[in-house]
Amino acid sequence: MSGRTNSENPGDIAETEQAEHADLTEEAGSDGEADLVDEAALDGEADPVDEAAPDDAPDDDPDDEADDDPDEVPDARRARWTAAAAGALLTLAGLAAATLRATGSAPALVPAAYALGALVCALAALLGSRGRTRRALWLLVGGVTVMAFGDQFD
Repeated sequence: MSGRTNSENPGDIAETEQAEHADLTEEAGSDGEADLVDEAALDGEADPVDEAAPDDAPDDDPDDEADDDPDEVPDARRARWTAAAAGALLTLAGLAAATLRATGSAPALVPAAYALGALVCALAALLGSRGRTRRALWLLVGGVTVMAFGDQFD
């Protein structure tokens, strides 16, 4: 555990902190840099981050795209398009396979598996178009896996 133990007196703690504070101000004063030492910062009362100049503060304006990474927006758009296109393509492939297997002599479980896999891929295409590309990827993998297992029943 870190920190002070409860065995110390609060008076001893205050005296120790005052002694440390006095040592720090003496060291800063001996170098001739007393004006650079902030008394409130030594006491722990002020946060140096809060005292930053207003020019250093980040701009929270959502319309300002100059701060954004220029490659970030096209990459996200490309990922959405890829997830949506792959989902749509696998959906069409699953529906075509379900239709072909339903008209053939395959057991009923095979076209049902292809249709279920196509449904999962369609959901992945929808999520991918809305920006949920990781979930879309996993749904695409799951949909193709369902189709592959369904094909094993043939």
